[in-house]
Amino acid sequence: MVLKTQAPKQSSYDVVIVGGAIFGSSAAWFLSDDKDFDGSVLIIERDPSYEFASTSRTNSCMRQQFTAEINVKCSQFAADFVKNLRQYMGNDERVPELEIQNFGYMYLADNEEFADVLIESQAMQVAAGAGTRVLTPEQIKQEYPFYNLDDIILGSINTVDEGYWDGITVFDWWRKSARERGIEYCQNEVVAMTKSANGERVESVTLKSGEIISCGQVVNASGPRAVLTSRMAGIEIPVEPRKRFTWIFQAEQPLDRPLPLTIDPSGVHVRQEGTEYYLAGGHADYDPAPDYDDFEMDHDLWQDHIWPVMASRIPQFEAIKVTNEWAGHYAYNTFDHNAILGPHDEVKNFIFLNGFSGHGLQQSPAMGRGIAEIIAHGEYRTLDLSDFGYDRIVKNKEFIEKAVI
Repeated sequence: MVLKTQAPKQSSYDVVIVGGAIFGSSAAWFLSDDKDFDGSVLIIERDPSYEFASTSRTNSCMRQQFTAEINVKCSQFAADFVKNLRQYMGNDERVPELEIQNFGYMYLADNEEFADVLIESQAMQVAAGAGTRVLTPEQIKQEYPFYNLDDIILGSINTVDEGYWDGITVFDWWRKSARERGIEYCQNEVVAMTKSANGERVESVTLKSGEIISCGQVVNASGPRAVLTSRMAGIEIPVEPRKRFTWIFQAEQPLDRPLPLTIDPSGVHVRQEGTEYYLAGGHADYDPAPDYDDFEMDHDLWQDHIWPVMASRIPQFEAIKVTNEWAGHYAYNTFDHNAILGPHDEVKNFIFLNGFSGHGLQQSPAMGRGIAEIIAHGEYRTLDLSDFGYDRIVKNKEFIEKAVI
């Protein structure tokens, strides 16, 4: 695919954001919303159709069932932002009122070790304000009689601010509002960066169309291509694409109540999709980094693994019809499966917004706001997101989050 390019309007910007999908747009919008920031911002996006962006191929879900408290708090802010989008957008009457479809997540444990994790996590989540409940198989069966629970010893579910949300509408309004506030979007591609003589700053970026753009700060919001961007600044980060598959289907015998996003012990997940359809997702056991342009479906995976697991867990899904399917890419942090956020320790004006490993969409409000705070104020002023800093990569100190799907 040959992508067009356009030249930026200026030759110098205070902030250059590489990548205009949901994270680049979130950071830009929150900068535009900060009364103390009056700098110029350029977003460089190689494909403004976003056809293959992770943002466009997400399943757009939100949960508070994490094992790390800061991840819970990021999702809680996302829930507040989504439900009050119009208010956050200055009560602009053009902005739609959004809701979260609170069918919740149902984690199922088939062993004592994971059951203990669910119990421990539920206590932390409740203390943080979440509505998570731990259920015995009998309690699960009473509320959701369609499950086969012969091998299950415990489950947890939260139906408060947990389920599906309209991420694309939020993304669209971040872009629209950011543009109206003076944020510049440019269809182009960064192909090189020039650093200062001491190596402590990126002084300019070179575009595919030939322009050299001076910059005060650079934000890497390149999704699965993050390492390609960081290498231009001489930085290696453990982020690579991982292919994830989604199927939409109808059931010959639909369930009589909404289906929570059910995480089977096998790793297969399935949930309600609207009123008539269901959505299933998963990946193969062999899970290498694909080519950046590889979005080919794996039909054997569906036939041999995803469907059999679903039909075993929910017998009414033995007779179903697939109506749509697609593959997307996670921006996968191979180090510890969590975000890499904030400035580099040596190239101090190179800022990471990378590696969300599948829970990025729901973290985009909190993480975009956090990056805007770092740029405008030099510190986090709302949620302390320092646990996601790049220094942990240098120190080889993992940030532990056990609930990664």
